[in-house]
This record gives sequence, structure tokens and C-alpha cells, in this order.
Amino acid sequence: MTDSKPRGFTLSELLICLAILGLIAVFTIPKLLLAQQDETYNAKAKEAISMVSGAYSYMQANSLVSAGTYPYDLFNYMNYVASDTSTVIDNTYTNATTLTCSPTNPCIRLHNGAILFSASNNFGATATTQVIWFNLDPDGQATSAGTTDGPGKSFKFAVYYGGRISSRDEILAGSKNGTTTYNPASPPVNPPWFHW
Repeated sequence: MTDSKPRGFTLSELLICLAILGLIAVFTIPKLLLAQQDETYNAKAKEAISMVSGAYSYMQANSLVSAGTYPYDLFNYMNYVASDTSTVIDNTYTNATTLTCSPTNPCIRLHNGAILFSASNNFGATATTQVIWFNLDPDGQATSAGTTDGPGKSFKFAVYYGGRISSRDEILAGSKNGTTTYNPASPPVNPPWFHW
């Protein structure tokens, strides 16, 4: 004779399944959230690069670029929320210091919440290897101050006199800012969330 009662899961089987699902969630959800944050930061960096590129192209087309062009000169041709001369932001990976927006190193707050920091150096000459520097802090604050890594570290990039844009890790060997010569960063300073 067969048992005609419907069979189901026992309470212990359900608890074991819930425990397994809980363990999977514990290990999966943080990675998904970090991946989402990384993609958001990467999108902010690409938006800033695009804005800088557009402003620089406009300046080139109107003969406004010279050896004396500073990074903040491009701000006049960009769409942003506000200028900033007091916020403290994170520096690049491997660098535990911070950067402070100031009248000599002005920043702009972008519509996406990031802060674009301009270094206080101009091209210095008109060779195609001359660069000016920008730092982009994707979260717009010093969230990783005092550490050499962290999610909010700045992304540093250069604009060449000829219009090329390159990350600090991928600049051309022998690039110059005034009289200072730069080679690709070693160790790398691009944050792990940035990719072209």
C-alpha cells in the first residue's frame, strides 16, 4: 500500500535552505554593490573627461590655447554647478595626502556630484608633449583621507597641448609640465574603478 499523503519539506530542510541562501547573499550582495559603485565612478570620470575635452577643443578652435594656459582656464567653457575654493578631496591611489581646493587650485563641482580639481601649473611651452593636470574625486569629498587606497580616491589625468587626454598611468614618457618631466606612474595611481 502506498501513502497517499502529500509530501513537503520538513522544517529542518527549510531552515537549511534559508541558511544557504543567507550565506550566498552575504558574499554576493557586497560585491554587486561595489561593482555598481565602481561603474558609477567610472561614468563620472568619463563625463568629466568629455567635458574637459569639449572645452579644450573649443579653446583650440578659437585660438585661446597658449603656453600660459592653466587647467582652470577650461572651466570658463564647461557646464558645472559651482566653483569651489575650500573643499578637501582625496588624492590619487598610493597617496595618503589630500588635495584642497583653493584660489590657486580652484575646483568645480559637477552635476554628477564629483569635484574636478585643477593643478596650478600651465603648459609652460607649446610642444605636443606639454601637459596640464586635473584630478577628479568621484564622491566629491575626502572619504579615504590618510589611506593609500579606498573607494573615493581621485583619478588623475593630463591634457596635452595637442589635445590628447591620458590618465596618469598612461602618459607618454617624457611628458612635461613647464620644466618638470613625467613618465607613466610607477606604481600605478589609476583607481581600480577606472577603465577606458
